[in-house]
Amino acid sequence: MSVKLATARQSSSKKTRQRGSPLPQQLAVLAKALGHPARIQVIETLLSRHSCIGCDIADEIGLAASTTSEHLRILKEAGLIIGEIERPRVCYSIDPTVVRPLIEFLRKIEATTPPRFPEQGK
Repeated sequence: MSVKLATARQSSSKKTRQRGSPLPQQLAVLAKALGHPARIQVIETLLSRHSCIGCDIADEIGLAASTTSEHLRILKEAGLIIGEIERPRVCYSIDPTVVRPLIEFLRKIEATTPPRFPEQGK
């Protein structure tokens, strides 16, 4: 029997709501979770496989199981991944809905016009 492990995401979003300005906090949590090359590799692995067991992820990205576990924990706390217990292992997958605020924020940045600075040295 599978048990969804979304409690980390729920507790993370509760903390975000309690701090008063949820969007900046939520964006920072997502950016920080994605701010390490190994975590990007974990996400890429899950994108290519749709779901994966932790030890398979460790093998795929070439890190120790304990190091991979820590990266999985950070991604899970940010809500980017969810885990289903399939005894005796945990099978991880991406929760794509969590990144919508980050995508919208990045689109706003992308849509801005860069300032025109006068060329120096003339």
